[in-house]
Amino acid sequence: MDDTTTRDPATDTRPPVRFWPALDLTAVDFDPVLAELMREGPVTRIQLPNGEGWAWLVTRYDDVRAVTNDARFSREAVLGRQVTRLAPHFIPAKGAVGFADPPDHTRLRRAVTAAFTARGVERVRERARAELDALVDAMLRGGPPADLTSDVLGPFPIAVVCEVMGVPAEDRGRMHEWTDRILSSSYGAEVSERARDEMTAYFGRLTEERADSGGDDVAALLGAAMAAGELTRQEALGLAVLIQIGGEAVTNNSGQMFYLLLTRPELMERLRAEPAVRPGAVDELLRYIPHRSAVGLSRIALEDVTVSGVPISAGDPVYVSYLAANRDPDVFPEPERIDFDRSPNPHVAFGHGPHYCVGGILARMESELLVDTLLDRVPGLRLAVPPDEVPWRRGALIRGPEALPVAW
Repeated sequence: MDDTTTRDPATDTRPPVRFWPALDLTAVDFDPVLAELMREGPVTRIQLPNGEGWAWLVTRYDDVRAVTNDARFSREAVLGRQVTRLAPHFIPAKGAVGFADPPDHTRLRRAVTAAFTARGVERVRERARAELDALVDAMLRGGPPADLTSDVLGPFPIAVVCEVMGVPAEDRGRMHEWTDRILSSSYGAEVSERARDEMTAYFGRLTEERADSGGDDVAALLGAAMAAGELTRQEALGLAVLIQIGGEAVTNNSGQMFYLLLTRPELMERLRAEPAVRPGAVDELLRYIPHRSAVGLSRIALEDVTVSGVPISAGDPVYVSYLAANRDPDVFPEPERIDFDRSPNPHVAFGHGPHYCVGGILARMESELLVDTLLDRVPGLRLAVPPDEVPWRRGALIRGPEALPVAW
């Protein structure tokens, strides 16, 4: 999209296009570019490092919820477009649930809903708790110092999502390697796309094996849906890959949570002393942590729409920022303050509308288990290095510590 060929610069009243680089931010620092864009207005324009042209960016809470729940903004219409984007390799593919609109999107998600309802998640809670206890046991046996990321925060979400997916324990390592390459822009598009293709082929075999099992894991559900003609093979495997890589994002989210708690001991001490506060604290931490870099997937306006008084034309690409929405002072008073008593706390850390994270309930359960288990079982948990020596992942689409050295 060439800005200058469609409007006369002398009369163009649209906000300027701001370049948003792929920043390697550390700790829980809020993206300074996003903060500036929020100050400039509720609807601005951005250009990201990959793709072509520019896109609208919506940052106010009410507008983010409205756009994500409005059928006039389409994910499917992004197909075939080189919309400006953060990562070189997240190119829309036909059949991908992330780029589907209702009713197709509804049909795709229905195939795996049973695994991600509150009842479905509760079925794996005790197995998840046992897995977490075993990881903490091993860390304690090894003694301090330890790397909380490699010992607990990394393997735990992998174990849980693989359990939900129906992936055997011996294949968890491969899943982790593929996910790491898919969720990073530092390896290059070719490596990331090869990892995605290899994971897709793996789930092709697994869903065929599990199709007649009658199981309640995702591979079995997808295999049965394919056999019944409810999903195409492309749709089912695209959904499997999306859920698998999304499930492992908990590693980075929980890494940020524990970095924050370990560097603000007054917060940690309150959670130890008042266990009843913990569920609300998890919500507040989810609201506060800058869990991703820049923005996620775009939409296309199907018709002329006005958002916060700003006219958006049919065909324009649009991004929303959930990070910005979670810092909207009109909804979250003193948004820069971590308030475990914040109520209500209608954060959008897991998204909103039809594309609300399918594994949101599962991810929240994992965060609660991690907080309960580590605070109760390792009462002296503390950072083993100064905060500025904690290494952070570079080129990651989901921000998190590379390692979290701890002692107790």
